[in-house]
Amino acid sequence: MKTIVFAFLTLWISTTTFAQDWGHNYTQATATALKEHKLILVNFSGSDWCGPCIKLHKEVFTSDVFIKVANEKLVLLNADFPRLKKNQLPAAQQKINESLADQFNNKGVFPLTVLISSDGKVIKSWDGFPSSIEAFNNDLQQTIQDNQ
Repeated sequence: MKTIVFAFLTLWISTTTFAQDWGHNYTQATATALKEHKLILVNFSGSDWCGPCIKLHKEVFTSDVFIKVANEKLVLLNADFPRLKKNQLPAAQQKINESLADQFNNKGVFPLTVLISSDGKVIKSWDGFPSSIEAFNNDLQQTIQDNQ
């Protein structure tokens, strides 16, 4: 009985504590955003070399407020640019990420978080690590509200 209760609690916590997974395919993200009437949040990161990128994912994107907003209003898309050979992405994914960078991050800013509509129009972008988690989440919520 204890095993069943533990398994149920683990499943419940994992489905309520975390935002949906970060996707990696822009075409799928736009299709989902259209279908679910959501906006797309694209994050450009260097997962194995960019300290602020790593901190952004660990502190901001795991905050309860962000998770709630993401689950209700956003399709999450990560464009990662790792540098270490052991972390290199498949060539097809690299090409997708480079295309996203050409379209939304042509200055090569890391981290860069871009809120876009399902038709690819940039609504707002945030570069670097925010001054505070609360300020970022408030700004994100207000921007979403203003664009629905």
